[in-house]
Amino acid sequence: MELMVEQFASLNLLNQFWITLFLIIPMVLIARTVVAGTRYSPILIIVIFGLSMGYILVHTGVAEPGIAAFPMVNMVASATIIALIVSFFVGGQELRKIFSNKPLKNEDMVIPSSQEAVLGTTRTQIVMIIRAFFLLIGIEGATRTLIGTSTSSLSDVYPLIAYIGIVGSVIFIDNRATITNKSLYIRKGILEIIGIIFVLYVAYLVAETIESVIALPQIFFAMIVSALAGAILYRWSFGPTIKALLFAGIPVVLAGNFMVGGSRIGEAFTIEGMGAVLSYGFFGQLFFMFGGIAVLMFFAKTNHVRNLAPGMAGALSHSGLTGACTAGDLGTQAASRAPIMINIPFFGHVFVFSVLAISAENGALWIWPSLLIVAVGLVFTILALRHLRVANHDDAKEIKALMQFSFGWQLVAVFGGLLLLTLSTIAFNYTGMAQASAISHFGLFAAIQEGMFGAESANLIPFIFSMPFLVHPVVFFMFGKAMKDGGKMPIKTVYVISAIGVIGLMISLFVN
Repeated sequence: MELMVEQFASLNLLNQFWITLFLIIPMVLIARTVVAGTRYSPILIIVIFGLSMGYILVHTGVAEPGIAAFPMVNMVASATIIALIVSFFVGGQELRKIFSNKPLKNEDMVIPSSQEAVLGTTRTQIVMIIRAFFLLIGIEGATRTLIGTSTSSLSDVYPLIAYIGIVGSVIFIDNRATITNKSLYIRKGILEIIGIIFVLYVAYLVAETIESVIALPQIFFAMIVSALAGAILYRWSFGPTIKALLFAGIPVVLAGNFMVGGSRIGEAFTIEGMGAVLSYGFFGQLFFMFGGIAVLMFFAKTNHVRNLAPGMAGALSHSGLTGACTAGDLGTQAASRAPIMINIPFFGHVFVFSVLAISAENGALWIWPSLLIVAVGLVFTILALRHLRVANHDDAKEIKALMQFSFGWQLVAVFGGLLLLTLSTIAFNYTGMAQASAISHFGLFAAIQEGMFGAESANLIPFIFSMPFLVHPVVFFMFGKAMKDGGKMPIKTVYVISAIGVIGLMISLFVN
C-alpha cells in the first residue's frame, strides 16, 4: 500500500510538467502577440502576466507564497544560469574574433520558416520557445541529479525530468525550416546540451572547493568556463540548443521568476524596510538605465539604439534589455553586439563577487575596495566615451568603445549603488536585492538566488527583482520609439527621465 502511495505521488509530480508547460509557454506566446507589429519587447508583457498569475494563484488559494505547490515552475525560475551560459559562450566567440582580427561568419545550417503560426510568432520561433522550455528543465534536472544536493519535492524524479526534457528538446525541430544537414544539426544540439551540463557541473565543483576560502557563486565560474569555451570554439556554428536558448531562454526563465515573484507580493509588503528597497529598485531603474544613456548621449554624442541597447544591456547586465537584444527585438546590430557586451563586464565580476562574498560574510560592505572599484570604473567609462565619440560609425571602433563602457559603467553602477545604500537605513542583507533590482542585474540576481545574502534574500529576490520591471513600460517605450524613428533615441526625454530617477533615488535612500 505504501509503495502504491509513493507511485501515485511520483505520477502527481510528473503532472507538474504539463501544468508548468501550459502556464509558461502561452504566457510567452501571448506576450509576443500583444507586441506584434510594434518595436516593443514581449518581456514587458511577460512581466505583467507573470506577476498577475503568481498573485492570483495565491489569492485564490491554489498555492502559497513561493508557489511550492508548483515545484517545476520554481525549477524553471532557478535555471537563470543556463540561459546565461549560452550568452557567455556566444560572447566568448565574438571576443575571440575581435581580438584576433578574425571577423568570421559561422555558417548557419538553418533557414527558418517565415510562416506565422500565432500572431507575432512564426512556426520556427514557436518550436524554439517550446524547445527552450524542454532544455531548461532537462539540463536543470540532469545537473541536479549529478550534484545531488537538492531537497525539492521533485528530487526523486530528477532523472526522469532530465530524460523528458532532453529527449523533448531533441525531437522538437521545425519540419518547415530548411536544414542543410539534419543529422549533423541534431548531433550539434546534443553536444551543446552535454557541454552546458559539463560547464554547470565544473562550476559547481570549483565553487564548492574554494568555498572555505571565499564563497564565490557558481555563476562566476560558469561564466569563465563558458566564455573560454566560446573563445576556443569560435568557429562553432550554432545547433538547436544554443539557437533556442539564445532566442527564448531568458523570456522563459523570466516568466517562471515573475510567477514566483508575483506569489510573494502580499508577503513582501508586510516586511519592515521593504518599501525602501522597492522604491530604490523602482527609481534606480530610471537613474542607472537612463542616466547611462544620458552619459552616452552627452559625452559620446551617440543616440542610436545600435550603441545604446547593447551598451546598456552589458553595462548593467540588464536582464530585460539583454533578452530584447538577443531575441532581435532591437535590430540585428544590437543582437550581434549584445553577447559581447554581456560578457565583458563579467570579467569584472572577479571584483564584484569576491568583494560581495567577503562583505556578505562580514555583514557590511567592504568600503575601501568598493571605492577603488568605482574609481577604476570611472576611468574606463571616461576612456570609452572619448573613443566612442571619435568612432565615426566605424563598427569595430564602436564595439571596442562599448566594451570599455560596459565594463566601466558596470563597476560604477554596482558599487556606486552599494556605497549609496550604505548611507541609507536599508539593512545590508537587503542591499544586494535592492541593487540587483535597481539595475536588473542578472548575475547579481543569480548569486542572490544561490544564497549569497542568505536564505531570506534568496526567497524574496524573485519578487524584489520583478517589481522594478513595472518601470519597463518606460524603458521599452523609449527603445520602441527609437526603433520607429530610425534607431534614434529622443534626447530631451532621456534627460528628463534621468532627472526623475535622481530625485526618486535620493528620496528612497534618505526619506523612507
